[in-house]
Amino acid sequence: MIDDFARVIDKGVVLKRLLIARYIPVVEQLAIQLKDKNNIRQVYTTWDKSRTKEYEGRKLVGFSMEQIFDVVADVADYKNFLPFCKKSDVIVKKDDFLKANLVIGFPPLNESYVSHVTMIYPQLVKAECKDGKLFNHLNTLWIFTPGLKNNPQTCVIDFSLSFEFKSWLHSHLSNLVFNEIVRQMENAFIDEARRRYGKPCIKTVRLEG
Repeated sequence: MIDDFARVIDKGVVLKRLLIARYIPVVEQLAIQLKDKNNIRQVYTTWDKSRTKEYEGRKLVGFSMEQIFDVVADVADYKNFLPFCKKSDVIVKKDDFLKANLVIGFPPLNESYVSHVTMIYPQLVKAECKDGKLFNHLNTLWIFTPGLKNNPQTCVIDFSLSFEFKSWLHSHLSNLVFNEIVRQMENAFIDEARRRYGKPCIKTVRLEG
């Protein structure tokens, strides 16, 4: 089992340096604990408490609401700039709704699911996982509001993420890299806005509350 993890990590996938230091000790510890059948229930109970992961963040950025909305709503292009997204095919598209087949991949997971995306231009993008085998739920919400007064080229991004793996093993492993995954996701959208629209008019500022 450890060899399988090492082979996946050794393919040059994202988070290689982070995962190679952390996954193997976790798997080794799990293997030791499961040798004693009396520990199985204890291991499950302990890990099951943290299966749902949630995040909320707020940032002031140097791009307009319309620009950031267009980046986040461009689901078809996720595979080209969003970490861990290996495939993003839009299968239904309307003015305020789309449905897409997504494939995410980061060690040791590689799973497809259907995302239902609701959009209110240029204020909101909400995505919900449907028909997935990997998650009990996966929901993201982006809300865009005006930024600095008298500067329409700024906006405030409120981003929230909530997910729960069906597998308690995947849940525990995700705890090790959750913060890094969220950080890379947030940065990817800002970086893509910079690529499309040029240098932001102000530096990104993380806001409280």
